[in-house]
Amino acid sequence: MDYDILIVGAGPAGLCLARALSGKGLRIGVLDQQPEEALAHPAFDGREIALSQRSAHTLRELGLWERIKQIEPTAFSQLRDAQVLNGPNPLGLVISHALSPRSELGWFVSNHLIRQAAWDCVQDSIATHQDITLLTGQKTGRVWSDELAAHVTLEGGRTLHARLLVAADSRFSGTRRAMGLAADMYDFGHSMLVCCMLHQKPHNHVAWQWFDYGQTLALLPMNDDPATGMHRSSVVLTLPSHAMDPVAGMAEPAFNAEIARRFAQRLGSMTLVSTRHVYPLVGVYPRSIVSRRFACVGDTAVGMHPITAHGFNFGLLGVANLGKAILQAHAAGQDIASPALLQRYQREHRIATRPLYLITLGLARLYTTEHPAAKVVREAAVQIGQRFTPFKRAIAASLTSLR
Repeated sequence: MDYDILIVGAGPAGLCLARALSGKGLRIGVLDQQPEEALAHPAFDGREIALSQRSAHTLRELGLWERIKQIEPTAFSQLRDAQVLNGPNPLGLVISHALSPRSELGWFVSNHLIRQAAWDCVQDSIATHQDITLLTGQKTGRVWSDELAAHVTLEGGRTLHARLLVAADSRFSGTRRAMGLAADMYDFGHSMLVCCMLHQKPHNHVAWQWFDYGQTLALLPMNDDPATGMHRSSVVLTLPSHAMDPVAGMAEPAFNAEIARRFAQRLGSMTLVSTRHVYPLVGVYPRSIVSRRFACVGDTAVGMHPITAHGFNFGLLGVANLGKAILQAHAAGQDIASPALLQRYQREHRIATRPLYLITLGLARLYTTEHPAAKVVREAAVQIGQRFTPFKRAIAASLTSLR
């Protein structure tokens, strides 16, 4: 065997899994088609990641939390409360941290900082344990497995062999597909624009999810700009894909005015302070996330619509559960890729992710339709949710629990 575990994909999930497994006597390979420079110095991509308290705990255990603070001391912004708005009604559903024992529901941090910290922590593991091999700038060809090993042929002709192959190469994973695992995909027909903006009025560390008519807006509170002291947020605008290009291509002054208008001036004047990034919205749920000597983690295991902000949280959950199962089997001298181990991992992950994936799919459909009857149902759901405290308490608990 070349490796005990070969991970395809050096994104946050793949690197976090390598970090979690390091130092335990396993030989780990991490394969990615991107060049090392791009992986070692990830560029800002516009995305702010919402972390539950459990995910924050996992990042601390892996060493990423402190590394991110070293890179950017003000990187972590509190998610104190969350507010869901519908249409023009300024009153909506509020999930307050007061419903939990914590002073915040969770945290926001930039995706590129997570990627940077994950890379740096893997470099630390390499220096300390010499048990991780990074294979960058390598495209894969054929992928298959048998009773003894998983095999990956690189574009140059070399074939790698591992006891367990793990795919962490995006929701559109070529590795998952090569292993013959089908996935159900739902294209929402919408695109999401993300950027960072300064604004006049404070956000009070409250995240907004505003299902307005004809558009969906999100405001993810960030720490105040240290240079100007102005309030700063990550802004997310979702529109039908055909309507996004004119907005994304606006000159900066016109874009500032347009976003302030779309937010109904609720934040006062707004000023762009980052690059703009547009992503298509596609939900992906594989019909299976394991096969013979093969497993999926991260977005490869479930690709969430961002409105419930659980994509990376599910990714870290899968990393923690699969990593724990592998290390327990290794310590006991058992097969780290046994069918029983992989099936147990799949069962746990699907129980944790499938209900919310389906709920998210339903919410996204309901809250983006413009049918008059749907608008009535949307507003009723928000107002009933606001009055039903046990429902709000359950959501707060799901974000703040460490279990």
